[in-house]
Order: sequence, then structure tokens, then C-alpha cells
Amino acid sequence: MSEAEMVWTDDGWCMACGRNNPRGLHMKFRHEGDHYVCDFMPERFHQGWEGIVHGGILATLLDEAMNDMLSRNGTTVATAELNVRYKLPAKTGVPLKVRAWMTRERPPLWEAAGDITDADGRVVATGTAKLMRVQADI
Repeated sequence: MSEAEMVWTDDGWCMACGRNNPRGLHMKFRHEGDHYVCDFMPERFHQGWEGIVHGGILATLLDEAMNDMLSRNGTTVATAELNVRYKLPAKTGVPLKVRAWMTRERPPLWEAAGDITDADGRVVATGTAKLMRVQADI
């Protein structure tokens, strides 16, 4: 079986949103107008440098928001390309708001953008992604 023919399965252990993963980020989303939104409180175990959220965590938050926006709404996708720009350090213990929105739909490829803001509304990171349709058993 080629990768294109592979069936992807959600067993609830996704590191970002998995309800069964005790060490996951447990991201939960809602719609706010045209945006798909998640509130996230980074803790000390999410840090890179002391008191600063690890860049990989920020990239994961953006990736999951853009991916989940489509996958939970009927178009199951996997990230084909992810670009992240870090604007400001995100501090641990300071709430973050993660947002995603569609920028282009051309099935089987979608493009999305997103950002992460801190409690003061400052943008700490932005991202774009290309997402491809996958066959999934959800």
C-alpha cells in the first residue's frame, strides 16, 4: 500500500488535541466568526529558555489550529507544509489565543493562516500551512 492509499486513524492520542493523551496539549477549539480559535495556557513544562514557551510548542499550536479547522469540519487533512514566524517571546504562565482561518481552497490542497496572541493582544507568532486531503477513519 502506498502512502497515498493509507488510511489514517484517530485513536484520541494526538499530542495536540487528543483526549486520551495524558501528556498532550488538550487543545479545544471554537468558532469566532471566520476564525477557528483555541485558548491555551503554557506552563513551565512547555518552556525552552527559562520562562519562555518553546518555539516547537508554538509551531504545534499553529499547525493543529490550521489542520483541525478542516479536519473537524468534514475535510480530513494532513499538513504538507508549515511556515512559522516568531515575532515576540511567549511567556509561560501567560494565556495565549491561537487563531486559524482559510486563505485558499483548491482541493485536494487547502491553504490556511494563523496567529498566536498573548494576553495583551500582541502577536507572538504567525503561521501559514498547506494542507492535503487524506483518507481517514475518524
